[in-house]
Amino acid sequence: MSDDLSVRPWGPGDSEALSALYEASVRTLGARDYSPAQIEAWASLTPSAESLTDRMADGRTRLVAVAEIVAGFIDVEADGHIDLLYVAPAATGRGVARTLLETAEALAPLSGAVRLYAEASETARPVFERLGFSVTGRRDFEVADVPIHNWAVEKDL
Repeated sequence: MSDDLSVRPWGPGDSEALSALYEASVRTLGARDYSPAQIEAWASLTPSAESLTDRMADGRTRLVAVAEIVAGFIDVEADGHIDLLYVAPAATGRGVARTLLETAEALAPLSGAVRLYAEASETARPVFERLGFSVTGRRDFEVADVPIHNWAVEKDL
């Protein structure tokens, strides 16, 4: 897929597909590393199409990876915080997350960001590490009274 993969800026017409992609990714890919209760709690956070559109007002950059399908997306806030990075289950293992992260890294200095940082799921952590992000700590918290965790990661630009 990476040969025919393209990355483009988000458009308002993408929001519904990205909301569905988020939930499918959580339910399918997240299930590799999290319990059914954790997946249900995480999936409850799926942003609606409207909220994805509304979030664009804060100046973030949203990139969409497309091949034969909408393969993934990344949201990067102006300070370099990666708010969302999700890959479609049908597109895993094909360089989508890597391509999105590399593109975001190339664009980040344009907004004045001096580092990229994120809260990476157990599933995404290896991708970040392969691309030179350092793990700075485990984050334990609750979603809907369900304990869950992710990893603080960062990379200086």
